[in-house]
Amino acid sequence: MYCRKCGTRNEDSSLNCIQCGESLQGSAASQQPPVPTIPNYLVQSILATVFCCLPLGIVAIIFAAQVNGKIQAGDMPGALSASKNAKTFCWIAFGLGLACTLMYITFIILSVAIGNQ
Repeated sequence: MYCRKCGTRNEDSSLNCIQCGESLQGSAASQQPPVPTIPNYLVQSILATVFCCLPLGIVAIIFAAQVNGKIQAGDMPGALSASKNAKTFCWIAFGLGLACTLMYITFIILSVAIGNQ
């Protein structure tokens, strides 16, 4: 709990500020709200870039890199939006990478099967 007069950090169970002696009763509004945990998906974005789909992975990295800066600036809706966009582009890159890999494997199998006839 923080003192509303001097801003000193006090124990939550304290009745008076340890610095200035101000009463801490009824000062629940002076507590700092907890910072929400918003995932940035940076690791997933990098993996999607390297292993799945380069262009969409780069877009995911750009959105993922914006999340922490927006949280520090206090822009929680912007951070949440960037986080959702990073997650979306990660999944799209993963899906396209998986689809292309499956098509490639199918093409190879068909080529070998046709070549053996």
